[in-house]
Amino acid sequence: MSIPVVAIIGRPNVGKSSLFNCLAKRRISIVEPTSGVTRDRVSTEIRYGKYVFELIDTGGMGIKDVDDLTEEIESQIEIAMNKADLIVFVVDVRDGVMPLDVMVAEKLRRLNKDIIITANKVDVPKLEYQMGIFHSLGFGEPLPVSALEGFGRSDLLDKITSLLPEPYQTEIPTEPVMKLVIVGKRNAGKSTLINTLAKEQRVIVSEVPGTTRDSVDVRFEIDGKQFLAIDTAGVRKKRQVKDSIEFYSMARAERSIRRADVVLFLIDATLKISEVDKKLGEYIVSESKPCIIVINKWDLVKGVETQKYNDYIFKCLPGLSFAPLSFISAKNNVHVEEMISLASDLYEQANTRITTAELNQVLKEALTLHRPMNKRIKSPKIYYATQVSVSPPTFILFVNDAKLFGKEYERYLSNQFRNKLPFQEVPLKFHFKTRTKVEIGQT
Repeated sequence: MSIPVVAIIGRPNVGKSSLFNCLAKRRISIVEPTSGVTRDRVSTEIRYGKYVFELIDTGGMGIKDVDDLTEEIESQIEIAMNKADLIVFVVDVRDGVMPLDVMVAEKLRRLNKDIIITANKVDVPKLEYQMGIFHSLGFGEPLPVSALEGFGRSDLLDKITSLLPEPYQTEIPTEPVMKLVIVGKRNAGKSTLINTLAKEQRVIVSEVPGTTRDSVDVRFEIDGKQFLAIDTAGVRKKRQVKDSIEFYSMARAERSIRRADVVLFLIDATLKISEVDKKLGEYIVSESKPCIIVINKWDLVKGVETQKYNDYIFKCLPGLSFAPLSFISAKNNVHVEEMISLASDLYEQANTRITTAELNQVLKEALTLHRPMNKRIKSPKIYYATQVSVSPPTFILFVNDAKLFGKEYERYLSNQFRNKLPFQEVPLKFHFKTRTKVEIGQT
């Protein structure tokens, strides 16, 4: 059987996301005093002792969403409850029993599942004496926790694992082949693409800009291979970031880019390239990530030649001139699997190592075609090169004076290496290091 699922359920503002982050020991869900921050199901794998389970954070039950997404949020909560083997019902010890707590309790009783009631925000010992009031909800003695302070974390995990199947009965999921992050400006179709890959309504899709707030990890499988896709909040101009929720959403999108193996940079084919697209492209380049420029909603574009559109994209995003383009319709599942196959090719390129002899042969040919420009003080010379890392492929070039080499010559070498080595569509990194040695090609 697959790993057990544990869902965190409760009304708004009881600290579900804080508890989720506390159990995961990572800041995954956005934590804000504003009601209704969490909308999608946010999940992560928890490993505790010999146990492994999937933990799901959900939106607040009974929330009235400011963007009229209440129905969609409630649907995601229902999916999480039905999928769960065990539910952690979170209440707020400081508020006592609220009408919405009673409503949540009534819904949970109908599920006929194991339920652990947890009283959160027990930040000082005297609050433990106020927990008796929650007996009226019908789930027994609540476990005291403080998600903020980490108090009660081990006790809660012990209780959870005591109700899960024995580890030998569960199938530990294999590690994903690669992690794909899906980024783009608002309404580019990121969540639609996630749902297409997952083959389920995994995240909320809406015409409301900014629907996705958290970065949501979603596993999917193609041809027996496990992949991890990361949905992110839509990026917008910094001066248009209205509140801390949007700020943290953008910060998580950037963090997701950093931890991904390949970036799927979604462009809405029906709109012109914007400043937001350009800034996002610059950030992807700065992180040296393999990237596919995914032209979504291509089915809605009429009378435009692909090659002309290619030229337009690379004119607007010159820093990503090495990145391949993929024309898809996420909504209609057109060319989506081909896009994943292309991502696998980029992942392989980014993790390729070549021999020092092969590298220096290509370097020698590049120097023959075009040597670095002479400076007034001394002539720049390259002695030899070696590859020191992958993902991205990283090279050290030993030279007579590192200060003599600028970005222009680095770009030239990048193009030469891509043309003659198996790095055609991925970013390369160069480090020039001063060293006294015989110049390459000389004796």
